Amino acid sequence: MNKNKLLSLSWLWIWVLALGGCATNFPPLPPSLGEPPSTSDPLEYTYIIGPGDSLSVFVWRNSEMSSSATVRPDGKITTPLVEDLPVSGKTPYQVARDMERELSKFIKDPIVMVMMGGFVGPYSEQVRVVGEATRPQALPYRERMSLLDLMIAVGGLTQFAAGNRASLVRHVDGEQRQFSVRIEDLLKEGDISANIDILPGDTLIIPESWF
Repeated sequence: MNKNKLLSLSWLWIWVLALGGCATNFPPLPPSLGEPPSTSDPLEYTYIIGPGDSLSVFVWRNSEMSSSATVRPDGKITTPLVEDLPVSGKTPYQVARDMERELSKFIKDPIVMVMMGGFVGPYSEQVRVVGEATRPQALPYRERMSLLDLMIAVGGLTQFAAGNRASLVRHVDGEQRQFSVRIEDLLKEGDISANIDILPGDTLIIPESWF
């Protein structure tokens, strides 16, 4: 064997070793726990207020008490005669009843209606997409949201994404569990069976392709 062939084989062996060394740094595959459970009845979902949300408070027959407010980072609002009312984590109906109790100190039998403006929701209800999405972000959950809806909102996958190795982190019966999802099959192959339900608080993790 001549010197040139030996040199070529030496470089080839170094290249193989380098690949092997890199392979040890790849993240492990997400656990394959089957399809995540679907929502049994999406109509049961009720919006929960969070910091950044806009509220319109209407007090019947007391227009001077009616106002608009944005939920502060501490989860509270201030309206006429009502200061620092905690609203984060509650439904608009619950906030309206809380407002009535507070206003009853100054007004006889107040009737309050709370209407939503802008929607952000608490972190616990937001849906997060991290990794190789075109626009990774946290999004407010919407009724009947699906994986396809979520991918449209984040602009799809990057060219480096391993969509069929993605995983969905979800709280099930008080425990955090991880499920495998098939984003590439859904987006590139049109496999509608891969279009699963998305629930409040879900986190979608999209890893980078190995090659």
